[in-house]
Amino acid sequence: MKMITNTGRFTQAAWYALVASVTIISLLFAGFFLLEPKIGHAVDSNSFYIRQTITDETSFLVQPSNVTMNGSITGVTGGTANGSTTFSVISNNASGYNVTIDFFDNVGLYAMIGDTNTLHQGIRDYSGDVAGQPSYNFTASTAAQFAYTVESLNPGDTAQSFLDDGVGSCNDGGGSDNSLCWKAPSTTPFMIVDRPSSAVTGATSTISFRVVVPSGSNPAVTADTYTATATLTLLINP
Repeated sequence: MKMITNTGRFTQAAWYALVASVTIISLLFAGFFLLEPKIGHAVDSNSFYIRQTITDETSFLVQPSNVTMNGSITGVTGGTANGSTTFSVISNNASGYNVTIDFFDNVGLYAMIGDTNTLHQGIRDYSGDVAGQPSYNFTASTAAQFAYTVESLNPGDTAQSFLDDGVGSCNDGGGSDNSLCWKAPSTTPFMIVDRPSSAVTGATSTISFRVVVPSGSNPAVTADTYTATATLTLLINP
């Protein structure tokens, strides 16, 4: 009995199957490599901001208080009285801040007038200013006078006008503040503090006032209580 085999046909079929398999696998790989860049770059991107606004905060941490002068002054013999008020400022402004002072104009050259006789009686504004700037020490006069000065816990905060050279001049840029530079009150704002940097924990300054009535003042000062009204204005430096 003979066994008849068809090896040629089997081999040819196997060959066709192998070729088909390789072709399919090749097509799959080709498809993957064609699609992979698209898949890898299919995610879009978008930038966005996260913002927070920090506002300026410059204000009086401690407000100036009313001042009652300390010192006994009689109308004929005269005398000297002093008083002061302290204020503090906080600021987050990198360039710092400045403070000006101005006085209410009651009657002409009299910022300080009598509470009772308001129209005809006052203590004259200080006459010692030098070209609109404070003068060194308190310049005496034959009339009663009212003046002010300023100093700061940090001397560099005091405006240049109130810095002295220690010899006899005010408005000295490299000087110190020793409460020796006295200024006449004015209705025009005058800078008393000029801090060049921020003050996040607070910066303190003190305004001192002085009333001097010489013996035999001319004009005579009537018995009364005298009051001046001042305003501090706080501004940020540019």
